[in-house]
Amino acid sequence: MIGLPDGVRVYLAAGRTDLRRGIDGLAAQIQTVLLQDPFSGHLFVFRGRSAHMIKVLMYDTTGFLLMQKRLTEGKFIWPSPADGVVTISRAQMSLLVDGLDWRAAKTKPIAKPLFIV
Repeated sequence: MIGLPDGVRVYLAAGRTDLRRGIDGLAAQIQTVLLQDPFSGHLFVFRGRSAHMIKVLMYDTTGFLLMQKRLTEGKFIWPSPADGVVTISRAQMSLLVDGLDWRAAKTKPIAKPLFIV
């Protein structure tokens, strides 16, 4: 996976997307359906009908980057269309790209250091 700058969010477009779309079609979907800015630098992830392929669109100040992953076995775990847009963490994105259940990743609260005086 490509290293992501701090502050980058990962958005999953719930439901199915026609993955015949390229950069322009997916950017239009980001604006009209997800109501987000495709030039924000965030990652937007789309899943196809067959559930074994995803596309990721990102803008990096010099242009758009479109990545595609197709699993040889299994299917991507995906939110239902009723969920709308789902935001996930970087750790969850790593699990997703590996074809694992990203919902299993739980964030842990940061422990406060103990000072003994």
